[in-house]
Amino acid sequence: MALKERKGVEVTISVGDRIPDVHLRMIDEHGSATVSTADILGKGRVVLFGVPAAFSPTCSDVHLPGFVVRANDILARGIDGIFCVSVNDRYVMTAWGRSQRVADKVAMLADGNGELARAMGVEIDLSSGGLGVRNRRYAAVLEDGVVTHLALEEGTGLAVSSADAVLSLLGPAAP
Repeated sequence: MALKERKGVEVTISVGDRIPDVHLRMIDEHGSATVSTADILGKGRVVLFGVPAAFSPTCSDVHLPGFVVRANDILARGIDGIFCVSVNDRYVMTAWGRSQRVADKVAMLADGNGELARAMGVEIDLSSGGLGVRNRRYAAVLEDGVVTHLALEEGTGLAVSSADAVLSLLGPAAP
């Protein structure tokens, strides 16, 4: 299901579109490096999920942990990698990844300036709560950089972008 609007705001990206090519910081056990989304999200079949803020309650208690716990199940369904992106700097994403024990299960992407969120049209202004402009909560499946599924949350909950929702979309594990 591709959502083109949310409360009157047009979403730029939809099913069939190529993921925008921007530079992010990818965090791993050795630190962080600048990467191109075309390079890391443009090859194979990957899951990309966006969260509004590292260390926030829903993101830390449910969203990211769900993908960490279910990573092997997701990968068994023909997924080559799982990526979490947030409009946070690399230091925050590094600390959050360590605190959530993501190890090699989920690659953490820091979109510090919100370039990917803006290019995809999934930014949300949370300035009234002191958070500035962030990602909306979403999950996407990409095949060779093309969006084949996009689920954008309508509210503050976690109904369509959770690890379990992605698993149900992917179907049974590959034989």
